[in-house]
Amino acid sequence: MRWTLQSKPEKEQVQKLQNELQVDEIIATLLVQRGITTFDQAKTFFRPTLNDLHNPYLMKDMDKAVSRIEKAIANEENILVFGDYDVDGTTAVSLVSSYLKSYYPNIATYIPDRYDEGYGISYKGIDYADDNGISLIIALDCGIKSIDHVAYANAKNIDFIICDHHRPGNELPNAIAVLDPKRDDCSYPYDELCGCGVGFKLIQALAENRNQSIFDLIPYLDLVATAIAADIVPITGENRVLAKFGLEVINSKPRPGIKALVQNVKKKVLTITDVVFIIAPRINAAGRIKHGNEAVALLTEFDLEQAEIFASEIEQHNADRKDLDKQITVEALAQIENNNEKDSFTTVLYQENWHKGVIGIVASRLTESYYRPTIVFTKSGDKLAASARSVKDFDVYNALEACAEHLEQFGGHMYAAGMTLKEENYQKFKDAFEKEVQKTITPNLLIPEISVDLEINFSDINPKLIRLLSQFEPFGPQNMTPVFMTKNVKDTGYAKPLGKDNEHLKLFVKQNNSEGFGAIGFGLGNKLESIKNRKPFDVVYCIDENEFNGNVTVQLRFKDLI
Repeated sequence: MRWTLQSKPEKEQVQKLQNELQVDEIIATLLVQRGITTFDQAKTFFRPTLNDLHNPYLMKDMDKAVSRIEKAIANEENILVFGDYDVDGTTAVSLVSSYLKSYYPNIATYIPDRYDEGYGISYKGIDYADDNGISLIIALDCGIKSIDHVAYANAKNIDFIICDHHRPGNELPNAIAVLDPKRDDCSYPYDELCGCGVGFKLIQALAENRNQSIFDLIPYLDLVATAIAADIVPITGENRVLAKFGLEVINSKPRPGIKALVQNVKKKVLTITDVVFIIAPRINAAGRIKHGNEAVALLTEFDLEQAEIFASEIEQHNADRKDLDKQITVEALAQIENNNEKDSFTTVLYQENWHKGVIGIVASRLTESYYRPTIVFTKSGDKLAASARSVKDFDVYNALEACAEHLEQFGGHMYAAGMTLKEENYQKFKDAFEKEVQKTITPNLLIPEISVDLEINFSDINPKLIRLLSQFEPFGPQNMTPVFMTKNVKDTGYAKPLGKDNEHLKLFVKQNNSEGFGAIGFGLGNKLESIKNRKPFDVVYCIDENEFNGNVTVQLRFKDLI
């Protein structure tokens, strides 16, 4: 691990904010590091309101999208809400379809089969629309590159509204409306929405048209918060507002489907981390193991008993998914060893019988083991399909773009992407990708980094600091949980390994004569010898609150120590 201490902001700027907010230097510094430098910005950060959301009509083509939907309703047309099979797609379909169904009955939903149809808009889905007299398709979390598919639909007199957040290509589909804040010609003030977020802007515009306020849409925010958490988008701007109020819905009045998923969780308040690790994997498991339709059925079910039945089925899919990804990860690690590719700049692997539904998870696991851009391929029909994952600060999408001549199609983000290619092009692509990454990545990006916000002393940790830090939530990209460094720390003799393989570390630490703190170091069990007998060490950590038997105590979560 390399520890990177963020450079301290200008002292005058920190002091000015400190005086305006009446907070200590640590809080003021953390705020300035996050780009918050004025009283008004701090007020918006600490006290977000739904009124902070932008006017949806600022998004290019929004007026066209609303006009076409209203025309479809007036003419009693059948509308199909189409979305990807992951969390972002299934929550978006659940959101838009359930909102439209609240006042118009002729709404159907469609999630493509991951194995039969693959990612994005499918010809099979368009044929389904044609066979069922559907004249308008609203595509969510996909479609920005579906030029041929939209042309195919147009030839059948089926209109498209695209709601996407992925990067567009050089040409846009010939749809009635293309809602994507990443369009070059779209001046919408915030371009980091997830697919479900773009869907929310659509229903926000529709609601305005029907004299509804933003407060009428609060019951839908549990879906938006789940998508934001799962899609790892920045927790800034509108995403932060939507995530905060969506978490409140999850904790106070969630829809039956989400309530059924979390009813066995023994926590008073669920955080965005709980959404990432508890809710999202289960929703994802439906599309990975069975079919994304099951996730939509769960999320749009209003009867709790039926939702509990759906949730138990999805729980089984999630258990199956865990078994599969463990097995494939073992096989993939063995392949790296056997291929003698431990010194490569990339990991690119292929096995024809690997389960397509879990190759993205496997790619993430391999990135943890061999810290470098990773792509895992499997057989999908007559082609190979893959999921890519990247390392911090390296844009894997750009690297794929440089190798596009070997690919059939690809799409995604800086840190995650999907693609297909012909089997005969696999080796050419693998060589080209290795060459491109080797040429463009800087060596330090291949060493895992812990970004440290500030160096502090244990004496700085007090109830007021902890209370203010909790108001930085929800955490996520570009608003990560603050990471602190403290030097010359000693264990008080309590340190012991935890876990079935002694992989974790539990200890009680002090610095000089400061108050002591309980601490946990996940994956740091191998550091036990280096801190025994009160040997001093430096540590990077987050400050958590640990809840046990109703008692809440401060606990330091160690990320690394030397």
